[in-house]
Amino acid sequence: MIELPSGVDINNLIDDIRIFSWQAADVLLYYSRLLENSDDKRNIVKNNNEDDPVTLADLKVNELIIERINEKYKNINWDILSEENVKNSSEIFDNKTDWIWVLDPLDGTKDFIQGTGNYAMHLALNFKQKPYIGFVLIPDKNQLWITDGKKTWCEKRDGKKYKLSLSNKKNLQEMTVVTSKNHGNEILRNLIQKINFRKVEIMGSIGCKIASIVRGDSDIYICLSLPGKSSPKDWDFAAPETILKAAGGAITNLDNQELSYGKSSFEQGGIIIATNDKKTHGNICLEIKKIIEDYGIYPL
Repeated sequence: MIELPSGVDINNLIDDIRIFSWQAADVLLYYSRLLENSDDKRNIVKNNNEDDPVTLADLKVNELIIERINEKYKNINWDILSEENVKNSSEIFDNKTDWIWVLDPLDGTKDFIQGTGNYAMHLALNFKQKPYIGFVLIPDKNQLWITDGKKTWCEKRDGKKYKLSLSNKKNLQEMTVVTSKNHGNEILRNLIQKINFRKVEIMGSIGCKIASIVRGDSDIYICLSLPGKSSPKDWDFAAPETILKAAGGAITNLDNQELSYGKSSFEQGGIIIATNDKKTHGNICLEIKKIIEDYGIYPL
């Protein structure tokens, strides 16, 4: 059994992060409303990179979560890896502890700017480079997904819980696939077409996509990064992985190997598959791999 750092109680920690998360929700919802005005939009979007935009909301939530953790847990031996800090620092992140928080203050920034509501905050606590506990906040849906490493649940702001409902569909052609809105590519679209899923849902934010599997709205998510192109990072997957696995689902690479965290680039490249059932996940990976090989869709 994994023991948290000395002086940290799991229930108190979850209570604290719950409070911090809803404070972050207030920040995100505030800026989301401001973005509806085109004049405000120019002040909120902080760079001109259409492929990887940064907003004032990213920066404010980043600052809030890191400050709150550091204030509440002053003498705990853990580090915080944050997407925004990696982007804004010339220093290489040097993790010297077994425990590391992995934060994405705003996953789905493009959707946030576009006003779709499909954006999330991710926060995971990794132990020896493996996600252990996690939080996925979806402010627009009034949802905070939490796992203590053993079970997953979802709360509204008032503390009432949603009912989880992973589907039991085991056949690929019966499944609903959820796929990227802003990060898709022709090879992934070709693969989805060849598999012939029952339904295709388009959605931003990996956290929102994984939550849709745990809710039972979809069954499978495929992430396909092209060689030499940008790919998701540790902060995109750490928290969603904890939520899905503790609920009974699975997330691996195409060869059914667990995701590897803590690389120098933080990249999660290649093909990643998340499904609704850990028992059938390996077979689903094999089926998809065979389709890719049969049609020569992607270099394996």
